[in-house]
Formats: sequence, structure tokens, C-alpha cells
Amino acid sequence: MFSSCLESKKEFTEVDLHLIPKPQTLELKTGTFSIDKNTAIYCEPGFKVASNFFLSFFMKGTGISLETASKENANFIIEKDSSLPKEGYSLNISEETITIKASDASGAFYGVQTMRQLLPPQLEGINSVQNESFELPQLMITDSPKFQYRGMHLDVGRHFFPKKFIKEYIANLALLKMNYFHWHLTEDQGWRIEIKKYPKLSSHAAYRDETLIGHYNETPQKFDGKQYGGFYTQEDIKEIVAFASTQNITIIPEIEMPGHAQAAVSAYPELGCSGEQIPVATSWGVFENIFCPNEATFTFLENVLNEVIELFPGEYIHIGGDEAPKRQWEDCDHCQKLIKDLNLKDEHGLQSYFIKRMEAYINDKGKNIIGWDEILEGGLAPNATVMSWRGTEGGIAAAKDKHNVIMTPTSHAYFDYYQAENVDEPLAIGGFLPLKKVYGFNPIPEELNADETQYVLGAQGNVWTEYMQTEDKVEYMAYPRMLAMSEVVWSGASENIDVDYSDFLVRLEPFMDRLNALEINYANHLYEIEGSIIKKEGAVFYELKTPTEGKEIFYSTNNSEQIKYASLVPISENTSISASVFKNGSKVGRPFDETIEFHKGLKASISLNIEPHKAYSAGGKEALINGIQGSDSRFGDKEWLGFWGDNLEIKINFAEETEINMVTLRFYDANGQWIYSPKQVTITSKPIKGKSVSCKRVLKSKEGESIVQVILPFDSIKTAGLTISVPNYGLIPTGLQGAGNKAWTFIDEIIIE
Repeated sequence: MFSSCLESKKEFTEVDLHLIPKPQTLELKTGTFSIDKNTAIYCEPGFKVASNFFLSFFMKGTGISLETASKENANFIIEKDSSLPKEGYSLNISEETITIKASDASGAFYGVQTMRQLLPPQLEGINSVQNESFELPQLMITDSPKFQYRGMHLDVGRHFFPKKFIKEYIANLALLKMNYFHWHLTEDQGWRIEIKKYPKLSSHAAYRDETLIGHYNETPQKFDGKQYGGFYTQEDIKEIVAFASTQNITIIPEIEMPGHAQAAVSAYPELGCSGEQIPVATSWGVFENIFCPNEATFTFLENVLNEVIELFPGEYIHIGGDEAPKRQWEDCDHCQKLIKDLNLKDEHGLQSYFIKRMEAYINDKGKNIIGWDEILEGGLAPNATVMSWRGTEGGIAAAKDKHNVIMTPTSHAYFDYYQAENVDEPLAIGGFLPLKKVYGFNPIPEELNADETQYVLGAQGNVWTEYMQTEDKVEYMAYPRMLAMSEVVWSGASENIDVDYSDFLVRLEPFMDRLNALEINYANHLYEIEGSIIKKEGAVFYELKTPTEGKEIFYSTNNSEQIKYASLVPISENTSISASVFKNGSKVGRPFDETIEFHKGLKASISLNIEPHKAYSAGGKEALINGIQGSDSRFGDKEWLGFWGDNLEIKINFAEETEINMVTLRFYDANGQWIYSPKQVTITSKPIKGKSVSCKRVLKSKEGESIVQVILPFDSIKTAGLTISVPNYGLIPTGLQGAGNKAWTFIDEIIIE
């Protein structure tokens, strides 16, 4: 069945090596080593996790049980070399021996993972390959990680996933040399860990009455009417933790506080400020029912943490600390008295007191805390590690204050965002995070100096599951972006993104055979087409690209006959383009279609007073005048630009005097995601002679509609350019999602006629 894949190769080339993450150095030599039933393994006692893993892996895939032997009689040796860096290894394959050297058990384990990737991907199955011998290339690899923290996250609060899937997820992290699994166990919509002292957390808080159908922003919201839930028993947890240790993975449990606590407060109302009975949340978003900082709450959390700490041997406990609305604290007599008695400035200071108190308790238990970057507000707990998610700013502030940081910004690490622009992409929360952008992530912000960078421990990808009801959907959203993140945190940030990303794709395409063997439902966008407007020498063109090499593109314009793409396509009128990718003469991937509206802005230049937010800037400023409209149903594509809390001023300059009659603007309005259309916009013309002409419009959004379109008419004026003023909505009002935070502004194509 696999004979074509597994024929003995006398000569390997680097193209045959599909290693992810890429090793720091690799020297390919001539010749091979044959691994077969006569191969015997020696492993130093401290490295048994590595040898046990390989013996089990090889036995499972081939049915061959390799023998262990003394160092003198072995031809596969795993041994200690104290000169190698922490978690590093060397792998030397000669004609007669395989030698893995490492200074610690982690390095030995990673050397074995590289060995695993050198073997045929079909070995990932059970007794799937019946060959008696497998050829490995002779080579020398010296390798070590760039970052000490290399993580992936999974939220099981919104949707619950069985123990088997959690173990598979962890095992796949090991394949990619990641070392931390951040397990988000408690949420407003469900408490997922058994706490024996508080049985209602399992019987009540683990279940919600129903679940939101469709997107949060849809009006009216719809629900399925079905009870949903589940939890992990402490025996489940012990089994998963034990399994993780065989994969060299440390699990970090997250117990949210003081926010995202509605499920717990529903089970034990005395933990809330009002003491009233509330339901477990059934929709997504941020809820005001947070823990009240009273003694009952602190006793509850200390007792919960006592059991959590017993279950998880790792050094970290994640305590959340994010998205905790303070409205109930503002109205709570106890909270206001506590603020006064403790001489705190405000409710943010009270949250800081809450976090510091819990940190002290956790530190006394021999553990350290991690919290989302909101724990910076009101003063950072003394020993806390900050997980920076709202951008890199929180991480920068923490590192400058000599606190450890894990970078996980929405701009590069949120795998619940859309990864492609196709209209049939499965429903996601929003945003746009394609594979290349993940690969281009640099966890070290340029704002940090050499001394401060030591506090950046690494990065992780986050998988929030509001819109991931199934295991297949989690895998679709996580892979292959997880692979790109693994290379960022192991190999380090790319210094030449175009060259390095192309090399990554050369390795990723065949690596997907391994994902297939592992039965992972990954997203394959490698055979899709990316189109973009190119402007040069006063003319407009359209460029077609596909990310992997060795493919051909055929296209047509305005329903003409398809031809092979060889050069830029001239655009001089409204144009529809259809295209397809071919590999070895056969069509692969999905068809591509784009419509370009040839308006007067296409030949103009544009400048902005501020840069769009890094999470919503894929198309750059040119996206506003490229003739292509963004999606009507989501802001997760490269045509929408997002700005957080800033007043926007757009200047458009024409190369020559231009007559205009009308300007059309489009804004996104999704208040549940903190996105608000502006209250008004003003457009002022740049005069050729005489005075400028201004046009102002007040905007009103309609309930149930996410797009706010505004048309500003001009009376056939001639102008050298336009200035468009878009004031930010301001702070989100009390009682609404994100209350007190800055609103987002999202703007699409500016059509000038």
C-alpha cells in the first residue's frame, strides 16, 4: 500500500526532509542508516521518557519491538552531553549508528521527535506499515529552542471536549517540540474541573440550559434549547497529567478570577456581590457576575486551588484576571468599604488587591501565577507572569518592570480568528489571521532593549471555542497555524519572511501527509489564490499568487475564456476575475473569484494619521482604495481595517485635478464585539482654487445590520484630494459589552465617483 513512499532511498536531498520546526543547523551527508528489528537502543537512565516514547511509537506503527542493549552493543544511543544547551540536542546518523546527545531529558525527547519526523508519516498509524527496514539519511543536526516557553492553549469552558481528544491535542504539541499546554478550565458558560469540596461545581456549574446558535452579533439571538455540559473528574485529570509527562508537556490549569465566574456564582450565589441566584451563561461575551472580594469568596478559591495544586505538578497556576467588569463592585457596599479601608484608589485597585492576595496564597503553596495583561491594572502582583493578549503593550510594560512575559497577542496568536477570506469558511468569532501572519510573528517587541528581552519567556497560540463545537472544528482552526507558531517559538522569528515562509511551505506541504496519518482535520489553504491590486506608473493591475511552488494558475476576466496566468492583469474598468490552481495538470484547491470596482480612488494615494491595529491591518492603508469591498457578514478579511479608540483622519491625494460627485463609506457595527460605527463623518475637499468644500453626515446604525453605509454627495467639484475625518465612537456605555473600554472603528473601501 505504501511501497511507493517507503522504497529504500540511497540518496536523500534536503527536499526529502520535512522537519517542523526547522532545526538550527542541519548537515546532510551521503548514505543512509537502516533501522530494523536488529536495531538495539541504549538510553541513559535519566532519559527514559525519550527512549520509551520511541520504542512505543515504532512498535505501534510497524509491529516491530526494538530491543534495549548496553551502550557497547547498541546502534541507537541516547546519552548525556552537558555541553549542550538546556532542551537542546544533537542527532548524528551515520552508516552504523544513531546517536542523540542532550544535556537534559527534554533535549533527548526532542531529538527523538526529530527522529520520528525523519521516518515515514504512515508510522503514525497503528500497525500501518509492514516494512522490515526503514532508511534514514546520514546527517548531523545540532538544535535547541529559541524560547523556553512554547505553548498552545485550549478553552474547554465554552465547549467541552473528551479526555481522548485532550490527550491527542497534547501528543501533537509534543510532535512540534512545544512544552506547555494551557488548559482553560473555568468559564461563565461552564466549570469543567471536579472540586470535591464543592460538588455543585460539577452537578450545576458544569451545565448550561442551552447554547447560542450562530454568531453573537446576530439579531435576534437564537438558542438551541438543549442542556449542554460536562466536566473532568479528578481521575480524568490525573490520567491526562500522567500522559502529558510522557510527552514532555507541562499542563497549566486556568481557574478564572475575579471575572468569567458566572458558572461558579450560579452554583454558589454567596460568591457574588448580590447573593442572587443567576443562571450559567448561555451566550458568549463578558458578564458582570464576577466574584465578590469577600471572605467567603477567598475561602472558596483557596479551597479550590488546594485541590487544583494537588492535581497539577507544574510550576504555574493561571488565574485569568481578564475582562472583569466592575459595575457590581461599584454598587456593592462591602466592596466600597474595602476600597476605603485598604486605601485603594478605585475598583482597579481592588482587583489588584484580589490578584495579589491570591498570588500570595499560591506562592505559599510553591507555585507561581500567570495572568492576562489586565492584571497590570491597579498594580502588578509581585511575582506574576503576564500573558499579553490585547496586543504587545502589556508585555512590554511588564518586561520593563522586570516581570516575565508570555506573548499571545490577538494580532498573531488567536486561532479563533478567520484564517482565509472564503465565504464558506466555518463560522468564527471574527478577525483575520492567515498562516503567513502567524509565521511572521516576532515575540520580542522592538521596544525592549537587550536586557529587557530576557523577560520574554516565549509565546503561545490561543484556541477559544465559542464557535468550535466539535473536535474537527478545533483541529481545522488550530492546524496548520499551530505548526507555524511552533517554528516561531523553537527556531525564532524570521529575519526574511518571504524567503523563510516559502521554505516553511515547502516543508509544510509534504508534512500534511503526517497530519493525514494522525487523522487531523487541518485547514488546507495551500492551493488557494491570493489576489491583490498593484499600482505602478499611473496604471492599475491585478496580481494572482498561490503560496506553494510548482503550481499553475488559469484565469478569466469578465467571463472571457480562461488563459494561463503569466503576468499582471491590467485593470481599466469594473472587472470580475475567476481563477483556479492546477497541480500536475489537475485542478486543486477551490475556485477564486474577485470583483474590482474601478472608481476614481484607485489611482490616488492615501495616508493615515494613525496605523491600523496590528490585529486588523492585513491589507494595509491601500485596502481602503483598492476597488475591493470587504465581507458584508464579517470583519475578518484583509479589506477591513480596525482602529482601537483613535480618531482617524484619512488623506487621499489625486495625481491630477479630479472631478468628484460622491463618496461612499462603509463601517462595521458589531457592538457585542466592541465595534461601533462613528457618530458622524466629515469629508473636506482639497481646493484647486478658492475654498475647500466640506460635507458632514451623522450616522445611525439599524438594529440587526452590521454594515453602516454612508453616501456623501458633492456637486461635481474639482479637487486635488480629500480629507476624511472619522471620530472614534468613544468609551462603550455602562451596561453594554465592554463597558468602559475604548470602542473599535472598522472601515472598508472608500468609493469615489
